Amino acid sequence: MTVVPIDPDRVARPSGAWEDALRALADHGDRDAFARLFAHFAPRVKSYLIRSGSPEVQAEEIAQEVLVTVWRKAAFFDAAKASASTWIFTIARNLRVDSLRRGGGREALDDAVDFDLMEADEPGVEDRLHASRESARLRGALAQLPPEQQRVLRLAYFDDESHSSISTELGIPLGTVKSRVRLALAQLRRLLEV
Repeated sequence: MTVVPIDPDRVARPSGAWEDALRALADHGDRDAFARLFAHFAPRVKSYLIRSGSPEVQAEEIAQEVLVTVWRKAAFFDAAKASASTWIFTIARNLRVDSLRRGGGREALDDAVDFDLMEADEPGVEDRLHASRESARLRGALAQLPPEQQRVLRLAYFDDESHSSISTELGIPLGTVKSRVRLALAQLRRLLEV
């Protein structure tokens, strides 16, 4: 079998049809169900693999391997855990990774990525400057809140205290803590929108 391009004139099946086809394949080895699955998913899997960086010939081979795996392992499909398409594309992803590992994939991956051009993981000067400005804006907005709202926000968000522990620590009702947090957050939003 050869993977053919997706025919745009073909009408899509209802979502449950693929799960039914997988059940028919698992229960009875239904060749017609497999043919429908192959005709629908093989070109889509091949396209996904090409977009993921696989060469066309390799994508064709893996797509066929995916559908062979579907044929052999249809009994393992569980509609309660995933849709048919999710299950099939997961198989495709896993087989692509296996193919990269098996066939010198590490070199293929290394050749595809120029590590010298990658950005560093740490934030750049612009990002640090922006974060510093946003932090200053937030501190300024916090300073404009009433002291009791500032205190509950600091305890809740900076000290990571639960509302009930804040209630106990401040000696105020739990509802009051929740109200102060809600009001303080609403006020902060208004102050930061300016």
